[in-house]
Amino acid sequence: MMRRARILIIIVAFVVAACRSADSPAGATQPHTSLGVNRVSGDSQIATLGAALAKPLVVQVIDSHGSPAAGVTVTWQTDTGSGAVSPASSTTDAQGHATAQWTIGSTFLGNVVSVSASGSGVSFFALGNGSGDLQGRQIFPADNPWNADISAATVDPNSNTLIASCGASSPLHPDFGTVYAGAPNGIPYVVVHGTQSRVPVTFTYASESDPGPYPVPAYAPIEGGPTSTGDRHVLVLDWDNWRLYEMYAAQPAAGGTSWSAGSGAVFDLRSDSLRPAGWTSADAAGLPILPGLVRYDEVVLHRAITHAFRFTCPSTRHAYVSPARHYASSDTSSTLPPMGMRVRLKASVNISGFSPNVQVILRALQHYGMFVADNGSPFYISGAPDPRWSDDDLHTLTQLHGSDFEVVQMQGIVTQ
Repeated sequence: MMRRARILIIIVAFVVAACRSADSPAGATQPHTSLGVNRVSGDSQIATLGAALAKPLVVQVIDSHGSPAAGVTVTWQTDTGSGAVSPASSTTDAQGHATAQWTIGSTFLGNVVSVSASGSGVSFFALGNGSGDLQGRQIFPADNPWNADISAATVDPNSNTLIASCGASSPLHPDFGTVYAGAPNGIPYVVVHGTQSRVPVTFTYASESDPGPYPVPAYAPIEGGPTSTGDRHVLVLDWDNWRLYEMYAAQPAAGGTSWSAGSGAVFDLRSDSLRPAGWTSADAAGLPILPGLVRYDEVVLHRAITHAFRFTCPSTRHAYVSPARHYASSDTSSTLPPMGMRVRLKASVNISGFSPNVQVILRALQHYGMFVADNGSPFYISGAPDPRWSDDDLHTLTQLHGSDFEVVQMQGIVTQ
């Protein structure tokens, strides 16, 4: 009897253990297969570059039945230049949740954290100091030339010649995207509050520059990156006072407590006022730069662009037309475009075959067009960098060429 009782006890214990294994209590660590990872909260936050995000990043890991998976190791990793995330790994709780805190990078406006668990993963994005979304706020008043719908405007009688001089066979080139040559691809900008400390700025072309101080933060992104040898534009948008500060050939000094630049300009974005006649800005044409950028927030988040863009031509004329205020050429040939010349994508161009995002850009080109703002490569269209752009998608813009555009009739060309 004693031996039979012991055998029965062993059998019962085995059955109980098996049942517990099949139906483990919440929180027990078990091996998992076919896991999925979902973002719960913390994506697309805005913070000062180099600062910790206000909210933690939270994911949930689920099993193949859609149930929370507890006890799973989740790894967190930042992309290059995207700051630091802590901890580097964490374990899911009873609800399948794992959490980390992210301090975003200080080098440019786009930041990415990759999260993975057992081969599945998601990404979180963050944007430096509001740079990624202006929340649909219009730059300049509705009646400003930048915001004028010119889809029905008369074609300039010299259109074919002017397009040819800029490059009729040249592809439309997106001069922006994710990363190029190790730096954000495009012209970045940063948004600050009215309380941002102002710093002194000295200008090479001081006689045509608005004097400082400017509210430039030490972390302000520079076009092409901190070591760039290019145009090194710095764009600062004061959100509270709705003023734009732009610099060309900008160089920080003493840790960003002062700056030097080739030229600089300040624009009141509530006003239609132009630069003084003959003055440059941070751009050769004396135009602001930020209003002419293709921005991710407008294309993808808001699905509409209601302003003109900025582009370049290889050779320009010793002339400008409003709203431009400055020329950058000694050639007086009427076959060359003056600064400020406006072109639009022809209405006859069928854009239906392009992706929805690219169609947003092309519709804007048909309705608002783009201004010649500087000497440069033919039909290079400017935009702001963002890690969420698809460079392959943007590359489809090269299917269009200069011959797909026409010049809007110009009046009042200034040659002196």
